[in-house]
Amino acid sequence: MILTAFFAALGQITDPRFRRVLLLGIGLTFVLLVAVSAGFVWLLSGLVGDQTTLPFIGEVHWLNDLVSWGSAFLLAVLSVFLMVPVAAAITSIFLDAVAQAVEDEHYPHLPRAASVPIADALRDMVNFLGVLIGANLLALILYILFAPAAPLIFWGLNGFLLGREYFTLAAMRRVGRAQAKQMRSRHMITIWIAGVLMAIPLSVPLLNLVIPILGAATFTHLFHLLQGQAHRG
Repeated sequence: MILTAFFAALGQITDPRFRRVLLLGIGLTFVLLVAVSAGFVWLLSGLVGDQTTLPFIGEVHWLNDLVSWGSAFLLAVLSVFLMVPVAAAITSIFLDAVAQAVEDEHYPHLPRAASVPIADALRDMVNFLGVLIGANLLALILYILFAPAAPLIFWGLNGFLLGREYFTLAAMRRVGRAQAKQMRSRHMITIWIAGVLMAIPLSVPLLNLVIPILGAATFTHLFHLLQGQAHRG
């Protein structure tokens, strides 16, 4: 079932609506990361000031530059690490367009789904973004402590988070938030495995930027397959 959903999504990857969501997601992610980085460097520079008095050394004028360059370098590294989780969260705002493209192509008999209100979509995106960034930053400790298992931890964590969020967003378009959560709980193992399948390519540069779109399409298919299975049962 998971592979059926994945390959069906992969076959539609050239859809113009997929490409539009991809470009919007990458663009907004880049703007957000640059804005946060610039704001953080500006804040630290303001706290340090043009000159600082250090014990045993006295007044120095180079600490501001050191802090600015050091924080800029740190944020550049973190931005590369957080690029995909942030892109995945931001792309979730546009999931409706991806899901509708999938349903137009593969489920044309269905009536058009009710669009998620923009306020709800933004709230879900902010919550998802916070969870993704927080979980991945905390996971850095596990990556250091259990370095050989770091890829497995990354795939397991992000697979769980991506699967949980994307399935809920795909399902709630058709059955509402409450029933979507019930379906998610009932099929959590399947959803987690599908999420891991999405998380594994996150380690591959460039390919990882397409994964949020492919994931949204895959979980739209997975929802319809699970719902059809329930109806047959």
